[in-house]
Amino acid sequence: MEFSAQVPRRRLGADGPEVPIFGLGSWNTWDRMESGEAAALIRRAVDLGVNLFDVAHYNFGPHAENAVTDLIFGRAVREAGVAREDYLLCGKFWLWDYPTTSFAEQIELSLSRIGTDRADSVVAGDFLGELDIRSVVTDVAELVRAGWFTTWGVNNWSAADLRFAREFALAEGMVPPTFAQLKYSLARRSVPEGEPYGRLFDDGLGLQASDVFEGGILAGKLHPERKIGADPGGIRDRIRASYPEAERVAERFGATAAQLAIAFCLTHPAAATVLFGVSGGRQLDDNLGALDLLARHGDELRPAVEGLWIDRDVVRPDASWDTDAPERG
Repeated sequence: MEFSAQVPRRRLGADGPEVPIFGLGSWNTWDRMESGEAAALIRRAVDLGVNLFDVAHYNFGPHAENAVTDLIFGRAVREAGVAREDYLLCGKFWLWDYPTTSFAEQIELSLSRIGTDRADSVVAGDFLGELDIRSVVTDVAELVRAGWFTTWGVNNWSAADLRFAREFALAEGMVPPTFAQLKYSLARRSVPEGEPYGRLFDDGLGLQASDVFEGGILAGKLHPERKIGADPGGIRDRIRASYPEAERVAERFGATAAQLAIAFCLTHPAAATVLFGVSGGRQLDDNLGALDLLARHGDELRPAVEGLWIDRDVVRPDASWDTDAPERG
C-alpha cells in the first residue's frame, strides 16, 4: 500500500531538535541500488517527511571497507533536487583511530565526500578499550562552536560512559550528548530498557533506535549476504530461530514482521527516531505502515512480543555494544 501521510516528528532528547520518527541509514544501503533508484527513494522519503539521513564514511577500524555508500548518497541527493535545508544529516565520528585521526579531519573528509559543508548532528561511534571521554567531549564542543553541526550523540556506549560525558560537558559549559543511538529491537532490549539507561532517559536523553531488523533477519531475510552489525551476547542464531514467532505475532495484528519490529521500537518512551535501511520506494512504504500498526495496537505490542526478547539475562543492561565492560570514570 502506498503511504501518503506526513510522518510525525518527535524531539530528539529534551534539549535536542525535532526529527522525523523514521530515518534512513546508509551502511550497505545506497550501494545496493542504482543512482536513479537512490535519487527516487530520497525524493519520496523527503516528500513524506522522512528527511533524516544517517550517513557515514565507512573506512575506519572494523569498518575499514573503503565503502562508497556516502558518495552515492551525495550524488543521489543532488540528482533528486533536494536542497540542503530540506533534509537533516547525521554523521559519525569513529573512535578506533582517535585521537590519531582527529574529529576535525573526519568531519571535513566525510562532508566533502557527501558534498556539503555541514551536518545537523553527529554520533560518536563505538569504541573498544579505554577512551579519554573528557577529550572527546572537548573536541566535539570545539566543532560545535565552529559550526560543523549543532547536536551530538553516541553510538552503543555504556550508560556509565555516557553519563560521565554528559555530566562533564554540563559542568564545563559545553554541549552535552543529547541522544544515544543504540541497538534496539524485538530481540535486543536489555541495554535500552535497563535501569542504567532508564535513568538517563528520565534525565532527558533521547533514543535513536538502530539495527532494528538485525541486518534484515527480523524482516524475513534470515541469511543476509551483506555484512551486518556486531552480535553482542552471541545470540544471532537464536534471533534467526525466533523469526517465525515474530511473523506469527505480526500476522495477528494484520501487519508484516518489519512493521512489527519498527512499531515496537516506537513504544519506548524515549524513542525519537527509528533508523532502518531500505532499497526502494515499495519497501519504504511497507515500513511506514508501522505507523498504522502503532495507532491500532500500540498498547498491545509489548505484551505480545515478550517471548521474543532474546538478550534478556545475556547482555548486561550497562554493557557497551561489544562487551560487558566495567564502569569507567
